[in-house]
Amino acid sequence: MTQDEVVAEFRSAGALMEGHFILSSGLRSPVFLQKMFIFQDPVRTERLCKALAQKAEAAFGKIDVVVSPAIGGIVPGYETARHLGAKAIFVEREDGKFQLRRGFTIAPDARVLMVEDIVTTGLSSRECLAAIAEHSSNVVGAACLIDRSNGKANLGVPFISLAKLDIPAYPADALPPELAALPAIKPGSRGIQGAKG
Repeated sequence: MTQDEVVAEFRSAGALMEGHFILSSGLRSPVFLQKMFIFQDPVRTERLCKALAQKAEAAFGKIDVVVSPAIGGIVPGYETARHLGAKAIFVEREDGKFQLRRGFTIAPDARVLMVEDIVTTGLSSRECLAAIAEHSSNVVGAACLIDRSNGKANLGVPFISLAKLDIPAYPADALPPELAALPAIKPGSRGIQGAKG
């Protein structure tokens, strides 16, 4: 699947939104990728995650376990794992820190891939990888559907994506005038009352 095809999937699902958005990182952007508009469509989700699984297998070889951060990474992690023939588990926040819970374990010799939905600064991915490192030293890499850092995010492990986009993001105190003139919207799960991730 080409980068243009990936972007077309997001656009046709209404998942590529324009306006003034507050990202989960706290940065502001004129573009928001509402991945849940992708994940509500199982056929579209399968198409994208199958392509991600193929790219991951080509880059990293056999994968035994896919680990994703909750909530946003659970669906693409599961679906990518399904196409890799791997186990799918996730980390979730407890006391503000990602941890394996629910009895999830990683075998010592398992080849682990971290799968995310969208990467902006890479903070959540690095936190997820740190949680995995407490249980495994065999993380072969990381993968996501869209890398909106355009390859600038350093995750500390080899990192692939289906698409790399150069979408601007700004600190709240350094907005361009055209963005500052629009009302800010916080569409991600961290803006939901009681959300922890």
